[in-house]
Amino acid sequence: MKILIIGSKGFIGTYVFKYFRANQIEVWGCDVVTDYNDPSYFQVDATNANYEEIFEAIAVDVCINCSGAASVPESIKHPLRDYSLNVYNVALLLEAIRKHAPTCKLVNLSSAAVYGNPVSLPIEETQMVNPLSPYGHHKLYAEMLCKEYFNHFNVRSSSLRIFSAFGPGLKKQIFWDWSEKVKRTDLLEVIGTGKESRDFIYIDDLVHAIECVVHGSSFEAEVINVANGEEVLISSAADIFKRCYPGSFNIRFNNSIRVGDPVNWKADISRLQLFGYKQKVSFEDGLTRFIQWAVSE
Repeated sequence: MKILIIGSKGFIGTYVFKYFRANQIEVWGCDVVTDYNDPSYFQVDATNANYEEIFEAIAVDVCINCSGAASVPESIKHPLRDYSLNVYNVALLLEAIRKHAPTCKLVNLSSAAVYGNPVSLPIEETQMVNPLSPYGHHKLYAEMLCKEYFNHFNVRSSSLRIFSAFGPGLKKQIFWDWSEKVKRTDLLEVIGTGKESRDFIYIDDLVHAIECVVHGSSFEAEVINVANGEEVLISSAADIFKRCYPGSFNIRFNNSIRVGDPVNWKADISRLQLFGYKQKVSFEDGLTRFIQWAVSE
């Protein structure tokens, strides 16, 4: 098997690349930054990626798209940029596969942001989607493109609706924000009431989930929830963070609402489990590992 990872220098892409290469699979990377040392790497233009040259140069069995923007606030500030990175970029990739690698299977990393505030928990893939932000809309548009290219051109794909991924190396989002705050002050002010919830998945388990999809999915433009099926209250996450962090601080919830953020999330992961997925890292163990890394940064 030959795998191409788009966005191989990003948070998720780095882990996926290292995992498959460590398992003796031929892996090629692709990103916008320069790499002078790895001959199995393609650099593309950040504003107009030419994937056709890549698929003309190598025969690929599976392409994993880990590229794109991943920030709700930034998508609100810069919606056109978010559209370019999360929609137009996927269109370029699908078109390159259509033209030059029709047997290549695409794993497209989407987001649970497509659901918005769900009508019920746990969230099944068949539940109505209702994005609350440009980011969520754009991830949904990319899924629709994948379905279009499957229905009309038989380009095979699966879109993974990833919930709240975290782990060492992620210098943004909730736990990184918390770690940076408590380095500067003894008061951790947390957005919201604490009754909000998320379904967290540690990066090692996310990579495991991607591997399960590569080997188990039908690639008929299906969508798959990627999480652990565990609803974690933000207040509980904050308590665990405080207990595991090497320092003393108080926690205060500011009762504010951030535009674009859903309230409660818990995924139904039955479909992912059919492919053999099993959680290996508990939320507390994952958060402990993250904190150990974050305090040294």
